[in-house]
Amino acid sequence: MSFVLDRFDTAGFIRATLAEDMGDGGDITSAAVIPAEARFAGVMDTREAIVVAGLGLAEAFFHALDPQAVVTGLVADGDAVPAGTELLRIEGNARAMLTAERSALNTIQHLSGIATLTRAYVDAIAGTGAILLDTRKTIPGLRVLEKYATRTGGAQNHRMGLWDAAMIKDNHVAVAGGVAAAVQRAVDAGIARIIVEVDRIDQIVPALDAGATHLLLDNMAPPLLREAVALVDGRVPTEASGGVRLDTIRGIADTGVTYVSVGRLTQSAPAADIGLDFALV
Repeated sequence: MSFVLDRFDTAGFIRATLAEDMGDGGDITSAAVIPAEARFAGVMDTREAIVVAGLGLAEAFFHALDPQAVVTGLVADGDAVPAGTELLRIEGNARAMLTAERSALNTIQHLSGIATLTRAYVDAIAGTGAILLDTRKTIPGLRVLEKYATRTGGAQNHRMGLWDAAMIKDNHVAVAGGVAAAVQRAVDAGIARIIVEVDRIDQIVPALDAGATHLLLDNMAPPLLREAVALVDGRVPTEASGGVRLDTIRGIADTGVTYVSVGRLTQSAPAADIGLDFALV
């Protein structure tokens, strides 16, 4: 099981994470307590219903410290599994397995937590036609991984960074002197994708006339969203954003917006309850 993502150095992430945990002295507990030749077999399982994400990374942690370890994936990323499901079986050098355990679990718990929350939001808007988007509200250094997890949960990635689309927000508008002026500058700069954040109906037509290719309807209640969607009339995609919760997203999606973006997917997802039990072999 290999784990490869664009713009992500898997090997570097594994090295840095293990180095953070091991420091200069290594796992002094395992070195003192566990015989060097001892072998462990273990099972990683989930104690709650989850959407799985990050299995390949978990395997990579164990192989980094014991290249001969036997790691068998029992499910796949993206699978929705019930509590009690076994995810991985592992056998290898006991010291190596114990040293890698926490890093592997932290990673898969975090990513599976994001994927699980994302799937709940996707399920909440099923049938509306709206598409769930993630945001750039990610932990620094983990964006590619966290956006992989939202994608695994069923969301669509939205802007990987500052480089892949213009996002004109209120501060840009204030400095540029207005919505139309800000959009025109982006057009003149040759930017193909120009997303414009609007929080008032009267900003929509100037943004469209100036060349906006996507409108972010910020913190609008459903009645105002319906009015905005009708005014846009399909000329560009519309995105509802701002304070979206699991209990409100259905009403927002029913307004006819193209997308709903949710920062909570990466900001507030609880870690999945996943454990790993070892035994000597």
